[in-house]
Amino acid sequence: MKTIYSKFLVILLAVFAVGCSDDDTVSHTKVSAVEALYAPADNVFMDLGAQGAATFEWQGATAEDNGVVLYDVMFDKVGGDFSDPVYVTAADGNGFQKTLTMSYTQLNQIATMSGIESETTGKLIWTVRSSKGINFVTSPEVRTIEVLRPAGFPTPDQLFITGAASEGGADVNGALPFKKTGPTTFEIYTQLTAGEYQFITRKNGTPEIFYINEQGDLKQDGNATHSGETKVYRIKVDFSDGTTDIAEISKIELWFPPRSEFMFEYAYAGGGKWEALNKRIEFRDMGSWRDERYKFKFTVIDDSGTTEEWFGSENRDNNRPDANTPASFWNLVPVTNNDWDNTFKFMGSVDMQNVNALIDLSGDAPAYTHSFTVL
Repeated sequence: MKTIYSKFLVILLAVFAVGCSDDDTVSHTKVSAVEALYAPADNVFMDLGAQGAATFEWQGATAEDNGVVLYDVMFDKVGGDFSDPVYVTAADGNGFQKTLTMSYTQLNQIATMSGIESETTGKLIWTVRSSKGINFVTSPEVRTIEVLRPAGFPTPDQLFITGAASEGGADVNGALPFKKTGPTTFEIYTQLTAGEYQFITRKNGTPEIFYINEQGDLKQDGNATHSGETKVYRIKVDFSDGTTDIAEISKIELWFPPRSEFMFEYAYAGGGKWEALNKRIEFRDMGSWRDERYKFKFTVIDDSGTTEEWFGSENRDNNRPDANTPASFWNLVPVTNNDWDNTFKFMGSVDMQNVNALIDLSGDAPAYTHSFTVL
């Protein structure tokens, strides 16, 4: 009987100890609510198209144990109660400071998440919650900011073209990738047929969808329509300002300045690639040496008319390549129309030979490039 009583006493003491520990833990995590929001002023207006940042500032809260307090800033739609906020982020200093500095670019992303469309004005509400990492306490104070969203959109990490008018068809698994050409810009060389097409930010899940409207502006959630003939186009997109550019690539030719002639024309092979099959390469005999320099001319048609664009080597002068030449030698970059500057040189092994020639401007290529395969 004494043994049973002893065991019961031990269990009772253990329960009491745990209860005391829980009470201590709870008391150590109690914090007060933030009582005042200082900045920005209520109903302040911000043009998010400008380069700048907003500073949010509030009165500090107190902890029951007199320790440090952590802060999060919460954003919600007008009429929301922050039970399911649009966006939550820690204050400066990993949550320890009583301020938050946020760029207009970040605020633009939050405005997008809240449903405010580009080139329109809308409102967001914000407040602060305090905590010790648990037991969050939301401030009763709420402020409003009015924002003007710029024409552009937050730039995605990747972009694809899909739809019945695109080369891959309506199945997103066949969507072709754009090449990212700058912090906010993408471009793709692709063929369009009659029908609808759109741009998506990924092939799985629920991607963001973009399209080009009749005015040539980038818009969200819709389809563009191609009503013309089946042709090859270069499509450029800039997410920073919502601008686009579409131009037909009507012809690509290999220019051989030693004889002032085009050696041959390439045919579109699909997927941003052009090929010229079973073509004869012959250098020009200069007596003591044979001239092998070349570059490329693109014939481009857009709303302004027909223009020429030249592509060649990133180097102004080159030596003849060999088996040890790095692959980057064949990278294609925009150059001038000067006959001799930024020309490539053929490998010696292609002289007096038939070749299959390839130009690769596909979105998934590490760089735009070209090659020749001796038959």
